Amino acid sequence: MKEERFSIGHLPAVLYGEPSDRVWLFIHGKQGYKEEGLDFAELVCPKGWQVLSIDMPEHGRRQGGPEKLVPWQVVPELEAVMACARSRWGQIALRANSIGAWFAMQAFAKTPPVRSLFVSPILDMAELIRTMMGWAGVTEAELEARGEIATSFGEILSWRYRQYAMDHPITRWDSPTAVLYGGLDNLTPCSTAEAFAVRFHADLTVMEDGEHWFHTPEQLDVLRRWTLTNLEEDNP
Repeated sequence: MKEERFSIGHLPAVLYGEPSDRVWLFIHGKQGYKEEGLDFAELVCPKGWQVLSIDMPEHGRRQGGPEKLVPWQVVPELEAVMACARSRWGQIALRANSIGAWFAMQAFAKTPPVRSLFVSPILDMAELIRTMMGWAGVTEAELEARGEIATSFGEILSWRYRQYAMDHPITRWDSPTAVLYGGLDNLTPCSTAEAFAVRFHADLTVMEDGEHWFHTPEQLDVLRRWTLTNLEEDNP
């Protein structure tokens, strides 16, 4: 597999595959890193695509850096990545995991990819934050007063983040999209995934015993077969 490492501004990036006019942007999720795109590249590059992947803040080569994984940091970065991609490739598709899908929909609403594949996407961040506030027993008044509250499950609740999510719901997504969702996903309710699929005419595939993180051999096999099914329309 041909591999090129470079930077887009200050963002560490990796490009997989032989030169092509078509590229998939691979956006990892929380605790991910740009090299996760390799498994996907091994499936799509033989079909005449390349795969471009970056490290988001606090991940990969950016661990310990000053930037945080927050939308007001990530969304402009992804907009810059899209601008770079549009200057180099004629067709741009999107493959995104978890929170990476939510960031991507924020960044690419006005520059939609030709198609998108989402795995365990976060589709309603405001809803997720409300859920986590419930887990932590935190009220709106407490969060507003304190600004940030650390939780026992490792997340930091942020009033600014909550307000951003409330002010930026996903209302426009014009990219033809397929979603792979785990029935045991504890971050996005099935009803939310179903509503997204209806609203944006997305194809929704549910693995009933799948989790938010697809990692077991069975789950990874479902992910691989789902990916290949969604690539069947591509010409080698």
